Amino acid sequence: MPVHIIAKPEDIAKRAIIAGDPARVEQIAGMLENPYLVNSNRGYITYTGYYKGERVTVATHGVGAPSAAIVVEELKMLGVEVIIRLGTTGALINNLEIGDIVIPTGASYPYGGNTTSMYTPDGYMAAVPNPIVLGKLIEKARIFNVRFTAGPIFSSDAFYAEDPLFVRRWALRGMISVEMECAAVFIVGLLRKIKTGALLIVSNNLTREDRKEIPVAEGLKKYVDVASRIALETIVEIQ
Repeated sequence: MPVHIIAKPEDIAKRAIIAGDPARVEQIAGMLENPYLVNSNRGYITYTGYYKGERVTVATHGVGAPSAAIVVEELKMLGVEVIIRLGTTGALINNLEIGDIVIPTGASYPYGGNTTSMYTPDGYMAAVPNPIVLGKLIEKARIFNVRFTAGPIFSSDAFYAEDPLFVRRWALRGMISVEMECAAVFIVGLLRKIKTGALLIVSNNLTREDRKEIPVAEGLKKYVDVASRIALETIVEIQ
């Protein structure tokens, strides 16, 4: 049984939205009907409630691949079958603005010595979302008429290591943004037979000096509200 998310299987829905920031989890949980707290152990704040009559869990996954992998593993132990990461991302291409949506079609990750390598020490896996979840996220983003881009991203293991050379190198390789968890979420999902996907809010743009600073949670709240609706509308339709 889990040692971080101290909950019973009956307290966790088959569908879960996960986010790194507990403030974001609280915001999403506020959109549910009759949400109740099922875990606060170790800061992994977790709620379960209803959206349009369907049970949904919202959980904190913390920062980075190790923490995200723990939460995905433990949610699986508790019966979760579908997971969408709702996070933030730094743009690697010039035309992405603060508040735009990135829907990852796959995630590159660092060479060796990271969480994903511990799962597959004999080679690299394709870190990709479930195609049904991916397609539904794109469909809902279009319905909500938001500015979004679907494409490959980079999952970094070091928040402060993204220098100009890093930005140029990975942008030239076709990556459109950088964050820290999607590769681990997708790979653990593939290994544990969980349908995964991700919806990311552009929090800053690493190609533009006037857009490099990351706003605090309050500054992204209005964007999180729209992205949360897209994630919720998506997840309740995934079987």
